[in-house]
Amino acid sequence: MKFLKVSVVIVMLLAAAGCVSLGLNAGFGHAPQGERAEQLARSPHYNDGQFHNELPTTMLTGDKGQLALLWEFVAGKRENLRPAGDLPYVTTDLAALETQEDVIVWLGHSSWYMQLAGKRILIDPVFSDYAAPFSFLNKAFGGKYPWRAEDMPEIDYLLISHDHYDHLDYATIQALNPKVGQFLTPLGVGAHLEHWGIPPDKVREADWRQSWTLTNTLTVHVLPARHFSGRSLKRNQTLWASFLFETPVRKIYYSGDSGYGPHFKAIGDRFGAIDIAIMENGQYDPGWQQIHMMPEETAQATADLNARAVIPSHAGRFVLANHAWDDPYRRLAAASKNYAFSLLTPRLGDVVYPAQKDQTFGAWWEE
Repeated sequence: MKFLKVSVVIVMLLAAAGCVSLGLNAGFGHAPQGERAEQLARSPHYNDGQFHNELPTTMLTGDKGQLALLWEFVAGKRENLRPAGDLPYVTTDLAALETQEDVIVWLGHSSWYMQLAGKRILIDPVFSDYAAPFSFLNKAFGGKYPWRAEDMPEIDYLLISHDHYDHLDYATIQALNPKVGQFLTPLGVGAHLEHWGIPPDKVREADWRQSWTLTNTLTVHVLPARHFSGRSLKRNQTLWASFLFETPVRKIYYSGDSGYGPHFKAIGDRFGAIDIAIMENGQYDPGWQQIHMMPEETAQATADLNARAVIPSHAGRFVLANHAWDDPYRRLAAASKNYAFSLLTPRLGDVVYPAQKDQTFGAWWEE
């Protein structure tokens, strides 16, 4: 453990000093260039060489600097960051699900499998056992993880919310590429994908408040989030986003990573009642409270969206903050009692059926 901590500190200090050669690891990706960079510059959310949130946003909101927070994260005493045993899971055969039935399946952290309007969709898949540029950093929880790219069915659309390592994984994308029809990303993220060998005609990018009409029964709206981006030393060269999946009978929202803000109510006012909101609920800290929501804010944001039900996301596999691994679930369960929406807490692999308004799940984190 001591060796790991020292190794992490060395890597972080080298990165902070600008001494890490990004060319040593293809997983760092590639910054937008040429025609793509020109397209980004035309976005109303891009100026001074980077993307900006619509609401003024401070990365660090506490009294500690970045290096102090990094040192505290690596070397500080923290308890209950990981479960003592394996997380419960259900080995669901995704390929065997009836494709005409709308479903949502949690694959850990912010990785999701969905079926909507007869299409198979993957969101932010990370099947590697780490979420970092190097395999010895940020290891996943212990225990068996039953999903791999080779186990996935053919995927019509793979959606990426932003380019952070716990949402965009080089090895996973490489392995899934032959099975994916199209990749859907916010502006600029396609540069990483094409650098990794994804054909340009398989990549579609969009700005906030633009939409992809994928079929005559499925539209994906690209919407604001309050966050940031970056896989190396330079931030905000690509856009981050949330998404609304809309069919004639269903509206499913995915928040991506986001701090709390007025964009949630604006989305609720624009689209009306939402069936299920998959909401960020984890990796929070008072030191960066404007870019990740506290569970109580997740509950308020769900109400702002006019959502009938919420499913928590962004926890349950990787450690990116100092809170206990089960804190997001306990706090959201308590906060949700004050609202009219339903809290859905599926285990890994449980199948959520949006059409079933009375479906319930237990408090598996207490078992």
